[in-house]
Order: sequence, then C-alpha cells, then structure tokens
Amino acid sequence: MKQINLISILFLVSFSVFGQEKLIKDLDFDGIDDSVYYDENSYTVICKLSTQKFKPIVNDLIETYGNGIYVTDAKNGFYINISWMRSGISSQFRYNKKTKKMQLIGMSRYEFGNAANDGSGESSVNLLTGEYIGNWNFYDHLANNEEGELIKIPTIKTKMKFIEINLEDFSDGTFFDFSDRCSTLYYKEKERILKEQEHNINEE
Repeated sequence: MKQINLISILFLVSFSVFGQEKLIKDLDFDGIDDSVYYDENSYTVICKLSTQKFKPIVNDLIETYGNGIYVTDAKNGFYINISWMRSGISSQFRYNKKTKKMQLIGMSRYEFGNAANDGSGESSVNLLTGEYIGNWNFYDHLANNEEGELIKIPTIKTKMKFIEINLEDFSDGTFFDFSDRCSTLYYKEKERILKEQEHNINEE
C-alpha cells in the first residue's frame, strides 16, 4: 500500500506543478524547442515539432475525464496523465526518428480499489518490448477466520503486445484496452488463487 500511495502522491504533485501548462522542450532531438499541451476546449493533446514545421499533431478525442488530463515531462519525451478519484493512468511518448512521429512507448496505471482496497495495485507495460508487470491485491472475506484479509497476488509478468501507436492514433480506447487486459489477468489470477485455497481446505 505504501508503494501505491507514493505513486498517487507523485501523480498529484506532477499535476499541481504542470497541470494545464504547455510543456516546452526539444522533443525531436534537433536542438530546437517544441511544445505539447492538453487543450480543454478540443479535448485533445496538441504537439508541435520543429522538424514538422510546427504543424499541430493532434490525437483523437480524450473527452471522458474532463479536467483530469495533464501533460507532464518525461525523459526524452512526455506523459499524458489521467487522474480519477481512486485511480490513474499514465502514457509515455517518445519521438521515433525513423517514422518522425511521437510514439507511445509505455503505459502504467494504479488503482486503490474500494474501501477495503479490493482490486488495488499497479501495472505497467513497455510497448517496445511487450513486457507487462502487474502487482495487484484482492480482498478475501473468508480469509483470516472469516474476518477478511487483503491478499497480494504474486507479481504477474507476461507479454502484452500492442500495434505501433502514435500520438495521432491515441484515444480513450487506447488506455481502455490496456485496462481491460489488466483486468483479465487480475481476475484470472484471483480465480486461480481462490481455487487453490479451496483445494487446500478440502485436502485438510
């Protein structure tokens, strides 16, 4: 839980410092400053690169979350962050010199779950390698002599492949897809653990 809380604090600090501000930095590695920001009016992230003569690169609509969307600095690129009440997601973009596009290279998300922290945890995926890591918990009402207990699922490490996604292709559906895949892995592991516990009880 300490790790999850730390992630949440980092998200909030980043938002308070950078929220709704235009990020100015050299994104395409030519020594000239570029810019990127979230436009509340159009519900889009707008990026202007010097190598593209500052022509606006605009993603698909991200209108589901209102003012909870922020652009922040990242090593060699930027993050598009989305914050909810008890969860959040971050998507990292970096300039691809071959395609000359801002490419999505990683996503991470966290969940606090409900009041009992059921479904809490965090996960990340590297879109360049397909490596997925998830650390999740579920609340077992029957554990601890039926007093209930938060159960940590062993770290999930697997491959999660995505097609190449550039900024102009990025939308709500991108992180919904990631979230859905995370949920599938979570429930699969949760069911496996519960069945294993049931089997052990029957063996006693």
